[in-house]
Amino acid sequence: MLSVHQRCAFAGAATVTLALLAAGLPAVATAADSPDLSRFYSQKITWSACKGDGMPKDLQCGKVTVPLDYAHPGAGTLDVALARYRATGKSRGSVLLNFGGPGVAGISQLALSGKDFMSLTNGYDVVTFDPRGVGQSSPVSCGEGADEASAAIDTTADSSDPQAALKVVKKAAELCAKHSGPVLPHIGTVNASRDMDVMRQALGDKKLNYLGFSYGTRLGAVYASQFPKKTGRLVFDGVDTLTEPLSEQGLVSAEAQQTALEDFLTWCTKDMGCPFGQDPRSARQQVVQLVHSLDQDPVPADLGQQFSGQDLVGAMSQAMYSKEYWPTLEQALKQLVQDGDTRGLTQLSGGIAFPGASAAARRDGGLVDEQDIPIDNLPAALMAINCADDPDRPTADQVTKDIDKLRASYEEASPVFGQFRLTQVLLCYGRPKGTDYIRDKVRDVHTPKMLLVGTRGDPATPYRWTMETAKRLGSSAVVLDNKGEGHTGYTSSKCVHQKVDDFLLYGSLPHSGSSCGTESDH
Repeated sequence: MLSVHQRCAFAGAATVTLALLAAGLPAVATAADSPDLSRFYSQKITWSACKGDGMPKDLQCGKVTVPLDYAHPGAGTLDVALARYRATGKSRGSVLLNFGGPGVAGISQLALSGKDFMSLTNGYDVVTFDPRGVGQSSPVSCGEGADEASAAIDTTADSSDPQAALKVVKKAAELCAKHSGPVLPHIGTVNASRDMDVMRQALGDKKLNYLGFSYGTRLGAVYASQFPKKTGRLVFDGVDTLTEPLSEQGLVSAEAQQTALEDFLTWCTKDMGCPFGQDPRSARQQVVQLVHSLDQDPVPADLGQQFSGQDLVGAMSQAMYSKEYWPTLEQALKQLVQDGDTRGLTQLSGGIAFPGASAAARRDGGLVDEQDIPIDNLPAALMAINCADDPDRPTADQVTKDIDKLRASYEEASPVFGQFRLTQVLLCYGRPKGTDYIRDKVRDVHTPKMLLVGTRGDPATPYRWTMETAKRLGSSAVVLDNKGEGHTGYTSSKCVHQKVDDFLLYGSLPHSGSSCGTESDH
């Protein structure tokens, strides 16, 4: 799942050495057992103008160096790319942004949508970063492996030998490891959270102030669990689940996106130009038929590629995150249906948004130039981080036994998005088992109050996840009920925007149970 949902691998207190105390490190292990991280916590960031086409002139870039493996900090390092807009007045420090994904590169996103966050520069330097494995920070890639694996999974349910198909998936996982370099075994939210604490110290902040969207809420929750005494004002918008396995997350996403698609088609059929006519029920049937037809007989796309039904589903999936995309989706679908032109849908799915060629990650841990980020980094990082955060690994025998039931449940959840979501779940097959830290340990955090924003009509992170995560985090969590539509609320609701700013800038929290109405209510 992509986003500003688009969509990381996710010890008892005792006496700590003077070097660690001086660095402001959390007390997580005994002095004898704790590796010396002081050199990472003593660094300062050198800022300069960001390089690259289209970069805003007032956006500054820098980096921090972090251990490849926190348990063995002498085994290698990674550079993590950062960018910031300076505070317009006197700065009280920084607020760190994560735009979600997992796999969304923060720097390019902030460069694109910086105007949405300028109000925060009234008191903060607004900072973001490309997490390890993402964007310029040792980007992971699968080469052609992901496409091969997806094709294998698409036929697994109908195959007379599904285990043979899963062998292809396992081989694809090996290709991802080959193309991704040394970062892949150390990717995920648990390590990315530790990277954020290094950033906090390098930025000169005693406590982390943070605004995370979608997956970024998972990252923020892990930080609150790992570093409760270093937690400042935290905001989670579009709250992710901390407990549900990928198989359940996929079902929820399929159901939510099916509902959003039906809302889109109801809107579309009110327009005489809708390519599916003026009957919503007929339009839904036509979309299902179009997906099946393209899966059986893909049409030519740019660069000699083929455009399948699952490519269409991927493009529509992106457009479900916000009503702002609906007119663009309607036009792109019209181009496909009437002219066989896939360019609008390719652009909508982000097919032209990833610069560079399929370059492997740098082996020395240094930053990658923008033009050298692998074209598949976003989906490769999303898959790698979600798998690193998930401890469930069914065997080939279990997949073979359950595949028909799984397929049926996903198809029931959504005849359009079901197969697409099931494919993403099964892509973890053949990868190492992920961490159980998030599911088992992130609960009852002892931090200052944090603000959780849940949107009732969110197609990616359902409102019930906000309530479940708030209950899990404990008394520190305060929920803001956004009664609007779309994925996340900060950039779409003036009410949410104001309440988040009031909290981050002035510490003013809404009362528990407060709500924001739809924009049409204002």
